[in-house]
Amino acid sequence: MSKRDYYTVLEVERGANDEEIKKAYRRLAIKFHPDKNPGDHAAEEKFKELGEAYEAVSDPEKRAAYDQYGHAAFDPRRRGGASRPGGGGGFHDPFDIFREVFSQGGNGGSIFENLFGGERPDPTRPQRGADLRYDMEITFEEAAHGCEKEITVTKLDVCEPCQGSGAEGDSKLKTCATCAGRGQVISSRGIFSIAQTCSRCEGAGRTIEKPCRTCHGSGQRERATKIKLKIPPGVDTGARLRSSGNGEAGRRGGPVGDLYVVLHVKTHEIFQRDGDDLICEVPISFTQAALGGEMEVPTLTGPAQIKIAAGTQTGTLFRLKGRGVRNVHGHGTGDLHVRVAIEVPTQLNAEQRAKLLEFDQLCDANVNPISQGFFEKAKSFFR
Repeated sequence: MSKRDYYTVLEVERGANDEEIKKAYRRLAIKFHPDKNPGDHAAEEKFKELGEAYEAVSDPEKRAAYDQYGHAAFDPRRRGGASRPGGGGGFHDPFDIFREVFSQGGNGGSIFENLFGGERPDPTRPQRGADLRYDMEITFEEAAHGCEKEITVTKLDVCEPCQGSGAEGDSKLKTCATCAGRGQVISSRGIFSIAQTCSRCEGAGRTIEKPCRTCHGSGQRERATKIKLKIPPGVDTGARLRSSGNGEAGRRGGPVGDLYVVLHVKTHEIFQRDGDDLICEVPISFTQAALGGEMEVPTLTGPAQIKIAAGTQTGTLFRLKGRGVRNVHGHGTGDLHVRVAIEVPTQLNAEQRAKLLEFDQLCDANVNPISQGFFEKAKSFFR
């Protein structure tokens, strides 16, 4: 099988400089290293191919020979191959190349630290407390008008006996016996040296000589806290209220987190909400719709009167301006839309049926123009 171009293997241009070549090799060698891909033969072959490619183009003499003769520059079977600069093959073990590349830098760290290094956050610094979430259900009216609520939240607060220090009395800090003050415990897996945060001191490198008997050295204690909340008018399901400083206590003197209250509004048996507008469906009698008149309808702020015109049809909307929900951001108030639905009489007695039949016989096209017009248009479908 023919070999791939070394620059293609390293995913760099032919004119790439030494730093670009090394950076590309580091990235791909980490990706295809056998310890990260156990049992993956294809990844292992790519790792070996990377080592050969990097060795060829990272050395100035070998790179010059490769750029001039290609792979033939390193083939001892080809005539004159051994006499060419860099000729004669002799590539090193890809794992040796890997160790050499990742041990460069002079910081004395492990291979793992060179691979995934970067500054560790200082575990001894103050840490901000965690934010908390609280889900609250409120009524439709409470959401529309706003209200005040008191909730009880169980959260980690500052331990009072030790004032958050985690130490008993005047106890002092001492070097952690597990990690010897490094804050990390290093273990070896194959060629990798893996550094893990010390579980005893949590990366601080120091432990408390006499931990607080109340909080056992954490500096925090679980406590139920009552919190008053002001819910503004106009909120809806999914609204999130922030209660600053009511989250969990920070550690080592860090600031307190926040409490986020997520609202869930109950459905209403009469009103439906559409943004800041309200919709209410009101049944009216057959005679009310036919004769018209005034009728009383409910709103969130009390009853209101609407005027029903004679001949009102089902689905007719009446708009009551400003009787909706106040906008949560203060941009005015929505409207109430009253949709009327004509109620068909049921359970008629003999006298009522007789009157209706008498009325029906008196009706002509002028009484029911909508029906008359429809059947006029549709008469061809009845032939």
